[in-house]
Amino acid sequence: MRIILPLAAAAAWLGVVLAAQDPSAEFAQGVVFEDQDADGTRDPAEPGLPGMRVSDGLSITVTDAEGSWQLPRADTAIYFVIQPRGFRTLRSANGTPFFYYTHRPDGSPPLRYPGVSPTGPLPESIDFGLTRQAEPDDLRLMLFGDTQPRDLKEIDWMDRTVVEEAKRENENPKGTPAAFGVTLGDVVFDHLDMFEPLAASLSRIGLPWWMVLGNHDVNYDAADDDGANESYVRNFGPVNYSFDWGPAHFLVLDNVEVYWKNENGKRNADYRARFDEQALAFARADLALVPEGSTVVALMHISLGSTTNRAELLGLLSRFSHTLSIAAHAHATWQEDLGAKDGWTRAEPHRHIVNVTACGGWWTGQPDERGIPHATMTDGAPLGWALLTLRADGSYVYDFRAAGMPATAQLAIRAPESALPGEEFTLHVNVFAGSPETVVDMRVIPPLPTAEKRVPWEAMERVLAPDPWFAARRAAEELVRGDRWRKMPEPGDVKHLWKGTLLAPAFPGELVTIEARARDREGRLWTATRSLRIAAPALDSNR
Repeated sequence: MRIILPLAAAAAWLGVVLAAQDPSAEFAQGVVFEDQDADGTRDPAEPGLPGMRVSDGLSITVTDAEGSWQLPRADTAIYFVIQPRGFRTLRSANGTPFFYYTHRPDGSPPLRYPGVSPTGPLPESIDFGLTRQAEPDDLRLMLFGDTQPRDLKEIDWMDRTVVEEAKRENENPKGTPAAFGVTLGDVVFDHLDMFEPLAASLSRIGLPWWMVLGNHDVNYDAADDDGANESYVRNFGPVNYSFDWGPAHFLVLDNVEVYWKNENGKRNADYRARFDEQALAFARADLALVPEGSTVVALMHISLGSTTNRAELLGLLSRFSHTLSIAAHAHATWQEDLGAKDGWTRAEPHRHIVNVTACGGWWTGQPDERGIPHATMTDGAPLGWALLTLRADGSYVYDFRAAGMPATAQLAIRAPESALPGEEFTLHVNVFAGSPETVVDMRVIPPLPTAEKRVPWEAMERVLAPDPWFAARRAAEELVRGDRWRKMPEPGDVKHLWKGTLLAPAFPGELVTIEARARDREGRLWTATRSLRIAAPALDSNR
């Protein structure tokens, strides 16, 4: 469980000097220091660190030669250090980075789910400790889309699927292990008392774990958009922040704007995908201090393509030659390019990834023998997580991981169970992490020795349509479901689906093999097979 520390303990952990600042002071202030013994408290011999960035969520200052910083004083604020390369911030008991001091003198307003407890007057000094760490030029991180549990039962389901498998793979990696993880919003599903047990579950993976605010992580009983974030802030800190790690700069932004409308005399809350001025002000200040040759990765909850003012962020990102942006929210996964119509000003397009969700399709669908729903996403892809590798040269590798399947499970063939000899049949191939560069081929192999060496491949066409397997599975489950499990969601158009037609070979009564292969943007080949029974033609009853 996450430990919510009393003010005095939290202050000591951050190195905050509890003596109250003079109320007439114009600035908040403190020191960023090298925490050589990683205890969170500045010892006399621990030096201040120059050139460190500290923010209040709107503007950024840089520490002087002694590590000192000042920012304008505000009635309420969150002051935080921007983790630089080669250093790490403190971690709370549940593994989330503890890099901030929340100033709420009177606490958050009363809410159904509690916000920040009263912090009292602004401390005399807010000090942030950083501990040195080695960081490779090639960085790998884990990406979880919407973890989104409603209750402890769903946390247990996630714990026994994606968390356990991600932990096991990272402890025995093929290549570089992940350095940290990110949940890309919808950390929980409106039940904000699940923040603590959910974070505790993720902590089992053993990595620092950064959070992004989602539309199900807000207090809809708040008075305004800022107040809607108070329970999230209590648990995880600022909603707009950044950090460096390895070869990349990570910019985390809130693009969930909560608003209220009056309907039939009632005040109802809703949200839209938009960066508010605070998010954009922080992005401007933050990116202005990032060297032009850097790799910049922007993280948010709702896809950029759905964000109404995405052009403002993309205009800022256009200064950098190596960029990537990643979201979740859709309970489907895809990769797309954004260009001039979206506000991107470079010649080559900007790549945006919508990540696979850890809860899949909201934990819907028929349970398995463990009682865990299959939770297939609306695009027919399984629930899971992703690994992102960022290289020093600005290139990247994105790897999809399907829960309960080997790492090689990257595509699935959707085809009929049987066909007549010589019959033309249609098949689809769902490439879970398919991108605009993916090329997919197919073939059918008769049951002959060495046939697989002689049968040529045929190209498939990328289409935008629902996954036919998903639609059929949903219809079949509805015949037997009753009220025993949650109904699968409506199928959505899939952005990583390929279609083709093949001729069934003339081997009546035999099983033949359908094979598909996908070549991804890195040139790697992934394959899948399934059987097709060649039916014997029906006998003419008049003979």
